[in-house]
Amino acid sequence: MSEQTEGQIEIEAPAVEVMDVLTDFEAYPDWADVKSATVLERGEGGLGTKVAFEVDVPVLGRASYTLAYRYAPGDGGMSWVSTEARGAVSNITGEYLLTEVDEDETRVIYRLAVDLGVLLPGFVRTQGEKRVIGNALEGLKRRVELG
Repeated sequence: MSEQTEGQIEIEAPAVEVMDVLTDFEAYPDWADVKSATVLERGEGGLGTKVAFEVDVPVLGRASYTLAYRYAPGDGGMSWVSTEARGAVSNITGEYLLTEVDEDETRVIYRLAVDLGVLLPGFVRTQGEKRVIGNALEGLKRRVELG
């Protein structure tokens, strides 16, 4: 299992609005580095509990994986573990943690650990994870703040 990489950002919106974007998996191709996202199972309140993704990993090629989601109480965030992974990745775990700074601002922490389907030096893998986290947080901020 690889080490977890972390990033954070402040978003000018209440946590409920951030969670609305994070749980709209079908819209991920519009703002996240995801080719497709398909909700396979839904739980309480219609929230996706099992979601299949396809991504292109630079240099390594295409990957497909299915994530199982758990949700924190209220609008506190969500975590995931992979139940299937093929191609450039073999295992993924992560979480978004949301904390309201005030009624119109939310701090988002994103933690991610990815095991690749190929061997790469740890530094290269960590730099790739940092890039994924940075892109995801910036995309999330734009999607929430600009709609």
